[in-house]
Amino acid sequence: MSLVLPSELVVERFLPTVRAMLATRLADRGMTQQEIAAELGVTQAAVSKYVSGDGGGDDRFRDDPETVATVDHIADGLAGGELDAYDALAELLSLVRSLEDRGPICELHEEAMPELRGLGCDLCVRGLDPDIRAERDVLANVRTAARTLASIPGMADSVPNVGTNVGMCLPEPRDETDIAAVPGRIYAMGGRIEIPANPEFGASKHVSTAILAANDADPSVRGAINVATDDDLLEAAAAMGIDPLEFDADYEDRGDHLRNRFADRGEVPRIAYHRGAFGIEPATYVFGATATDAAELIEAML
Repeated sequence: MSLVLPSELVVERFLPTVRAMLATRLADRGMTQQEIAAELGVTQAAVSKYVSGDGGGDDRFRDDPETVATVDHIADGLAGGELDAYDALAELLSLVRSLEDRGPICELHEEAMPELRGLGCDLCVRGLDPDIRAERDVLANVRTAARTLASIPGMADSVPNVGTNVGMCLPEPRDETDIAAVPGRIYAMGGRIEIPANPEFGASKHVSTAILAANDADPSVRGAINVATDDDLLEAAAAMGIDPLEFDADYEDRGDHLRNRFADRGEVPRIAYHRGAFGIEPATYVFGATATDAAELIEAML
């Protein structure tokens, strides 16, 4: 693991780029290199390098519209006397905060620390608090569950035509935006499992409906995965001592129907399935305390 602070990237990549951009623009507005050096707090030799194009930097900032607009605004203000150093600093700090919120700085940070990819990291914006930790843990769990499915021999045969999804909710979920899943679902391609993207909150409607219904009945159940209904799979579950629950597919409000069936059962089963209906492909939901728990059950049955 490489531990890199966003502030390091600001100093090493953002600041040289912005200084070079400002030096060039201030020179274009008629300021001398000495005047520019005084404004930017650098040497005249550094300004000379910036103006000649040898100052380095990162094209992601040079091409970023928000960075360009801010630099132009600061250059106009400094050259015309409408802004002083304090105003320029305020503008740059505001820009940095914005670029740390899924902008170029965030992109560079994920490149420097690949461990952050797929976690929906927003530490720079929100800081570290229990809610962020919970979101990160759920995203990481769903990602692990999806990878577990991809590693199971024969899993491709259990992926329905509409695709499989892996979901897990935050504690006390309110709606599908509190449930992380894989955008676009997981599909079988040439006998392999294809995971199109990292998990996101609010990325699934169908698996979220099942999770919300299960969590309402039993708050300890927070994960679910949908697979194709298959008699061999159901028999494997029975051999493991699991009693699958069959429910009716042809319900307009599947969430309410599942809640009623769970209430009738007196518990949330590890497996609930239906045999399909007109225009509805047969589907089986595998539940668990977490998404990984559900994936491991599927692995054991297969």
